Formats: sequence, structure tokens, C-alpha cells
Amino acid sequence: MSISVESLTKVYGRQKAVDGISFSAAPGVLGFLGPNGAGKSTTMKILTGFIPQTSGKATVCGFDVETQALEVKRNIGYLPESNPLYQDMYVKESLAFIASIHRIEQPEKRINEIIELTGLTPEQHKKIGQLSKGYRQRVGLAQAIIHDPQVLILDEPTSGLDPNQLIGIRQLIRDLGKTKTIILSTHIMQEVEAVCGQVIIINHGKIVANDSLEGLQKKNGGKSLENIFIELTNINIEA
Repeated sequence: MSISVESLTKVYGRQKAVDGISFSAAPGVLGFLGPNGAGKSTTMKILTGFIPQTSGKATVCGFDVETQALEVKRNIGYLPESNPLYQDMYVKESLAFIASIHRIEQPEKRINEIIELTGLTPEQHKKIGQLSKGYRQRVGLAQAIIHDPQVLILDEPTSGLDPNQLIGIRQLIRDLGKTKTIILSTHIMQEVEAVCGQVIIINHGKIVANDSLEGLQKKNGGKSLENIFIELTNINIEA
């Protein structure tokens, strides 16, 4: 498995943001769902090495996120919800900067490949600050995958995009999921139904569902994912 999580816990003061969760993920797209404050972003930040766990274990491509952080970072790409970008940099300039951080061989060749893959060709000579939100999201994705990681963690990658932009980003995520392991966090249920094979729902720091999309719907009488989500996350779980 590309990602393995065992009894992962994160405590802030008296609050357990993540409460002993365990799951694994193989190549494909995993929808990581939950209400605000459920523990999604905390889990993703632990997996990327951004924050440490309180207890438990997590590995990415066999590397421990706590003791082998550099190896984890070499194998993971992360697009946070805020998508921080250098607005005054040109698209190609920003990708060259990220390529230099990863010490990519033949950076110009790789940058051109990524620009084509992410559909940035018509905008590649513009400053990032001049781009639409859809193209800025593509730049964020390009930066996340330029070092060809085996695992991608995407936090609300389509937030605020118009329908045409949504189609393009979703197709890109589907294509990447053919060879990579992707954790996709989103509040848009139609997006999960469109691109995800596996679904995890987390509530109050605990996993309340972990199944294939088809299996989850079958277990719940063929209900829509939205209705399943509402029912499972309205349950009050004791801390």
C-alpha cells in the first residue's frame, strides 16, 4: 500500500482532533470526507510531515512520516486548500523554482511536460497573479506533481471553480489516479462520485465509513453519497 495509517492520534490540549484512526490506500483516488473540524486537514498535514502526530504510525511508500520525513517528502505531492503561490512570479519561473528545490534533472524538459499535462500551455508566460482561479489551481497541481511523486494529497482542489474549470481539473485528477495514490478532500459529493473509487468518512476524529463508493452505497440501500454522509456525520460520537 502507498499509504498506511495505524492508530493515528493527534491531541490539541484536551481535544482529540484525530482519534486512533487506521486506514490504507493503494493507487487510485480516495475521497476523504467529513464535516468542518472532523480531522481531515490534520490527518493530511500529518501524512505530509507538516505537523507531528501525538501517537500512532503513518507511512508513505514504506517511509515513516516521523522518522523518515525527507523520504516521505520526496514521494508525496501536496496541494493545500489555501494553494499558496508567488503571485509576482511567471508560471514557468515558479515551476523552475520548485524544480530546483527538488533538484530535478533536465528541469526544462520536465517543466514543459508538466505544463502540457496540466493544461497551462496558453498561460505559461503570464504572471500567476494575472491568472484565473482555475489556472492558479492548475499551477498548484503542477507544483505538487513536478517531482513525479507516487502519492498526491489534494485539499479542496476545485473549491470556487466554475463548471468548465471543474471538468478539466476532475479529468486531470482521474488521469493522475491511474498511476498514483491520491487522497482527495472535498465537500462536493458529486466530485467524489465522479472521480473516487474508495471513500473514507471521518467525524469527530474517528472514521465512520471506509469502503468502495459502490460498496458504501450498497450497504446503505442505494442512497446517494450526500444522504449517507449526512446520516453518518450527524451521529454524535463520544470523545
